Amino acid sequence: MHSRATLLHDLRRLGVVATDTLFVHSSFRSLGQVEGGAAAVIGALGDAVGPQGDVLMPSFNLIGSKQERAARWDVEQTPSSVGWLTEAFRQMPETTRSDHYSHSVAAQGPRARDIVSNHLSDKGMASPWDLKPWGKTYGAESPMVLALDLGVKILMVGVDYESSTYVHLAEVMWWNSRLALDPGSEFRGLDRVEMGRMWDEKDHLSSGVVGSATCRLFVARDYVDKLCDWAQRL
Repeated sequence: MHSRATLLHDLRRLGVVATDTLFVHSSFRSLGQVEGGAAAVIGALGDAVGPQGDVLMPSFNLIGSKQERAARWDVEQTPSSVGWLTEAFRQMPETTRSDHYSHSVAAQGPRARDIVSNHLSDKGMASPWDLKPWGKTYGAESPMVLALDLGVKILMVGVDYESSTYVHLAEVMWWNSRLALDPGSEFRGLDRVEMGRMWDEKDHLSSGVVGSATCRLFVARDYVDKLCDWAQRL
């Protein structure tokens, strides 16, 4: 049985430090039995980053077509479709959620509102998930881009690179660089598993166990830059 305190110990050993901004991908089940459940896990993440750090999680609404997602979207009520921990996090009173019909981000911490409050902005890069009246999914004022500029670290808890949403940011950056040269250029996805395999071979990440979950921790900017570099060679 794991506890909030033992999870904090494991997060520290993995390399999470006070003042960190974390973007957390997670499998709650992978952690094993945790006294206090999801609230204890979220509490341990908050303890790890401290009062000056921030915790972010995807709270995506990915069921159905774009139109179906948009039709049922309610920033206050629509559940997260990307895992139990993200849904528990979304429902906490101290959590702030961005207003985007499909790629919403939830956050806690002193900078949470600044990170997530401008997802309706139309500034920045285009993406295939853009849909009026919502803003640019990965635009200049979108949560994942703003977090990138704050030095966000990606924490993967018991999941593989299929869950690595920052791959989408690299795809969008790659696409927009091609659009600048050819406005008819089509969006192309990257192989998350293959990119992850290549990333794992680099000495840019920390790996270890939190609870019973195999975890990775790395700087998102380094990851995105490397993905963009690899994409340019395709």
